[in-house]
Amino acid sequence: MDYIKHLRSMVGNERVIMVVAGAIVLDEDGKVLMQLREDNHCWGFPGGYMELQESVMETARREVKEETGLILRDMSLFGIRSGVEKTLKNRDQVSLVEIWFQCRDFEGKLDRQGDETLDNAFFSLDQLPSPIFESQQYLIEHMCSPDTVPFVK
Repeated sequence: MDYIKHLRSMVGNERVIMVVAGAIVLDEDGKVLMQLREDNHCWGFPGGYMELQESVMETARREVKEETGLILRDMSLFGIRSGVEKTLKNRDQVSLVEIWFQCRDFEGKLDRQGDETLDNAFFSLDQLPSPIFESQQYLIEHMCSPDTVPFVK
């Protein structure tokens, strides 16, 4: 049983703190990797919930590998956001701590589709796809203002 299912078996839908980690992946042309998510049909950045005994960097690497097929090497901190409270579609309540990394050093073949992914592609910042996952819009704002990176909110 994974951590989230185990935790929910004890607390039901009550609000819990969940850690999310992901990556802003940039190719050699400065284009950013975006994932068309299966759950909401919006474009966003690959990432997901931390599992027990995982570091945030391991979480980001695992999630990017699972969702895109790419293996991340050297990463740097892009930003941290906390205090975001959400109620998920299944009525689970969460208070999120999000840790985002930036990576230009990766290998592997980009998977276009997967279990959680309808498509993956690289886009220039001035030609991003639509719709963008609303809860990740702030990441694009920071990408367009590099002097604000890394950020802590």
